[in-house]
Amino acid sequence: MSKGVVWDLTSYFNSFNSPEMQQFKKEMNAMIGKMQAESGALGTLSKGNLEQWEKLLLDFEQLTRRLSHYGSYVGCLHSADANNEEYGKESAETDSIGAEFSKIVINLKMGLKNADNADFVTFCQREKLADISFHLGELREEAQKTMSSELENLAADLSVDGFSSWDRLYNVLAGKLCFDMHWPDGRVEKTPMAQCRSLMQDSDRKVRQAAFEHGNKAWEQVEDVCAASLNAISGTRLLLNRRRGFDHFLDVSLLQSRISRKTLDAMFNAIAECRPFIQKLGKAKAKALGQEKLAWYDCEAPLAIPSLNRYSWEECVSMVEKAFARAYPELCSFFKDALTKKWVESEPRQGKRPGAFCTGSLLTEESRVFMSYAGSLNDISTLAHEIGHAFHSAQLRGLRPLRQEYPMTLAESASTFAEILLAEGIMTDPDSSDAQKLSVLTATVNHGIAFLIDIPIRFNFEKAFHEERMRGEVSVSRFKSLMTEAMQSQFGDLLEANGANPFFWASKMHFYLTGVSFYNYPYTFGYLLSRGLFEMFKREGKAFLPKYQEFLRYSGSDMAQSVAQKTLGADLETTEFWKRAIMSHEPELAEFETLVKKVLG
Repeated sequence: MSKGVVWDLTSYFNSFNSPEMQQFKKEMNAMIGKMQAESGALGTLSKGNLEQWEKLLLDFEQLTRRLSHYGSYVGCLHSADANNEEYGKESAETDSIGAEFSKIVINLKMGLKNADNADFVTFCQREKLADISFHLGELREEAQKTMSSELENLAADLSVDGFSSWDRLYNVLAGKLCFDMHWPDGRVEKTPMAQCRSLMQDSDRKVRQAAFEHGNKAWEQVEDVCAASLNAISGTRLLLNRRRGFDHFLDVSLLQSRISRKTLDAMFNAIAECRPFIQKLGKAKAKALGQEKLAWYDCEAPLAIPSLNRYSWEECVSMVEKAFARAYPELCSFFKDALTKKWVESEPRQGKRPGAFCTGSLLTEESRVFMSYAGSLNDISTLAHEIGHAFHSAQLRGLRPLRQEYPMTLAESASTFAEILLAEGIMTDPDSSDAQKLSVLTATVNHGIAFLIDIPIRFNFEKAFHEERMRGEVSVSRFKSLMTEAMQSQFGDLLEANGANPFFWASKMHFYLTGVSFYNYPYTFGYLLSRGLFEMFKREGKAFLPKYQEFLRYSGSDMAQSVAQKTLGADLETTEFWKRAIMSHEPELAEFETLVKKVLG
């Protein structure tokens, strides 16, 4: 029995650094140089240069396809063999090529920014551009939220040694930070901070608590640096947003996520209204752990489930195939085809990067799935998740590159939907043991805690922090207060005394990202959207699936709430959809509580 499979990348290039690959790269770089010059020289869109602008955009699409193809290939190679210095060098060079490509995008925005409205409408109505009019409008909207080209270039230059350096500082700090781990047997070991989270997932509560408390003592030693970093990042972002004409600090994130403020508010209002039920998920987890309440370090704690199997790769494939075939034959057929074509890389071996992802080429319109299979139910779920991403890409085949770029809010739709199909398949399979079912339901409860408690905490903290930062710098003590208040509000009476994490603001890497603000909420959006889609599937049966595929196909062609309304008839701007998605956890929670008594006693 195999432990996994190895992918075939020859449809990209015959081999790394082959003459074919070198020629492709040479032509791609030449295209970038040519388009930089052309886009810079063309100037503002007007009735006199519509044809030249059209040609520029068509060339831009071709270049996007080639860049996607090359970047995906290099990313696959480097992920599968992270120690290969040649791959690492090429990966770094790909980043540089991407930076040069972004200069073309800036030129396009500047050319659209001051275009006459009538000329722009005429341009969007041209035969070869009509089906990307939404994307052109989006590009123009982004363009109008820019400073002058001189100031934008200055901001980009200053970012390298200024704004972005705070992100790099955090990464260096977090990478070097260690804490004294106090083990239950009395040992004290100097431990890298990178291991703190895994220790807070230990089955022994004393281990989790020690990692939490002593990890926070280490963060306390650098709290002033962390506060200075977050103040600088937020202060710079607020200043640039103001100069670019954004009215609110959430507007940039909403634009990137392709959702309205009404949609975002509807989702979080639904979470607030369902908070008593959401807290029941946490209370059930606490009870399963033999506790009355939860501390922060209990949220990812495992249950001591006996007789939980490890599965061969063949068993993993069979379980996914069986679940997909029963509920969604077309997805099952796609899964088998992906395996036959060797699109999946799952063999565990030294030198591979951790984690899992799905990537693909816009040129060949093929996907590749990356993971390291270790034999757990979680690994099987990961395979289903990434195959879901690949299936999403397959629904977009034949569309123009701009229409294949969906926002982060819709990025997890198909992947989480596939995960839920697998879970449902295991739960309804008469051959599944109670231990297997409890493991599946534990993952569901953990997801509920992560997406409906943890991420709303992050969002509410960031929002409160930005509101205060508009009035001046925020102190270390206030950072701790804001984070503790956010946790207490979301957990309610579920939270154990002194169970909040006042240093979560310091330790969470996502708060320091300079490339994107409010990074976290799209994950809750995607999770609940998928739950809502599955709830519709259960109500409507197989008749739902053509609508679902249409939803996926148009996921990159409009605002997220518009895609859902047009293809599914779902209104994401009201709380009803989101509340149904949240309450869909109710029968799973009941079964979880039953199985905890049955399996754990």
